[in-house]
Amino acid sequence: MRIRRRATSALASSALALTSLGAVAVTATPAAAAPCGFYETSTDAYYNHCTSDGSRVVIKVQVALAPDYERCVGPGTTWLGTAEKIQGARYLSRTC
Repeated sequence: MRIRRRATSALASSALALTSLGAVAVTATPAAAAPCGFYETSTDAYYNHCTSDGSRVVIKVQVALAPDYERCVGPGTTWLGTAEKIQGARYLSRTC
């Protein structure tokens, strides 16, 4: 009976060590890249202009309970406002 308890204890310790290593590996992976175009988090709204040529484009931002507006954005992610206020944004097929 003692041998069985030691074996079980050794297996449990090994499993715990492997689980800990797995958790470290998951934590160490980089966050996923932001998607191109409009996207939201739980609190904020963004537009990510994915380009390799450095262009700036015009987007139309749709706002809740306020007039929509156009905005010129450069490469990368632009904060548009709170997710509660911003309803969407789309590329208007022109540069600025």
